[in-house]
Amino acid sequence: MKDFRLEKLASLLVNYSTKVKPGDFVFIMGQEVAIPWIKAVTREVLRVGGHPESLITSDEIEEEILKISTIEQLRENNFLMEQMMGKADVFLFGWGNSNVKGFSNIDPMRIQERQKGNKAWRKLYSGRTGTGDLRWCGTQFPTIADAQEAAMSLSEYEDFVYAAGLLDSEDPSARWEKINEEQNRWVRYLEGKKELYFRTTDTDLKVRVDGRRWISCAGTENFPDGEIFSTPLINGVDGHVRFTFPAIYKQRSVEDVRLEIKEGKIVKAHAAKGEDFLHSALDTDEGSRYFGEIAIGTNYGIKQFTSNTLFDEKIGGTFHMAAGDAPKETGGENESVIHWDMICDMRQGGEITADGECFYKDGAFITEVLKE
Repeated sequence: MKDFRLEKLASLLVNYSTKVKPGDFVFIMGQEVAIPWIKAVTREVLRVGGHPESLITSDEIEEEILKISTIEQLRENNFLMEQMMGKADVFLFGWGNSNVKGFSNIDPMRIQERQKGNKAWRKLYSGRTGTGDLRWCGTQFPTIADAQEAAMSLSEYEDFVYAAGLLDSEDPSARWEKINEEQNRWVRYLEGKKELYFRTTDTDLKVRVDGRRWISCAGTENFPDGEIFSTPLINGVDGHVRFTFPAIYKQRSVEDVRLEIKEGKIVKAHAAKGEDFLHSALDTDEGSRYFGEIAIGTNYGIKQFTSNTLFDEKIGGTFHMAAGDAPKETGGENESVIHWDMICDMRQGGEITADGECFYKDGAFITEVLKE
């Protein structure tokens, strides 16, 4: 039996998030388990006159590559992704796992080497999305494995995923447009600010953002959405931070991450669990010890941690930072083959100031500071 919410999701991604036009070349990518999502999106792209091309990926095949390849083979450029990133007008990808722990026993160094083969396409992707030449959006297709990771049944997880995207409402697009209007009030407030301070338990962090652009995320890139983000100056982060939620990357969970940063660079990194993997990822390339993103989660409908960064980084009352590649649309310059979001809870005693003015406290914006 078809879930009508999947059809609504496909329609929203094509018509609202990426605004596919007749003649657009649309690259659709997802795991084997996400084929129902790929089919729904393909149908919608065809309805509006686009040209869909799909790539179905497999973690089982990726596991063989990671285990058997030589170092030279691991570093080989991903030719197909490079070609697609150069040609596509729209890139739509659906996350969905059949086994969220499939790479748990792979040597982290081999995963790091494999990432180096993504350098060429990542640079193309970053550059084209930064100029708006490539429209994109990523979303979640609910699977049993992801439901188990979130400690839910499949039906509960489906309800969670679709509710977070407001797909149960009569007109989800209108709801997201309204959210965008509200978030843009804070974007306008932060534009022109030079320095932010983030303070909470075990976190005291100065972040320079002068000259950077702030962006409201309301379903036009990640979906579901709910954040405002920018990029620190490469050498503009100083202090220490404790990321209170587990940091998930490449199917690995690293717990209680604590970082010390000087002049933008992560100089010390500790974790209660997964520290070897943390260091391996941060040593991937020259840009992986610098930050590419600073963001505030605004989706207060997402109330629980699910070990899925797409949702967890949006939790209202949190902020997150990404080690690695910077989104070019914000004016970011850092380049890396990794982009690893790490999340800090601000709901109990946290505060953020901008140029000395407190505008965010205990996980909520202080509306009184708005001058408009």
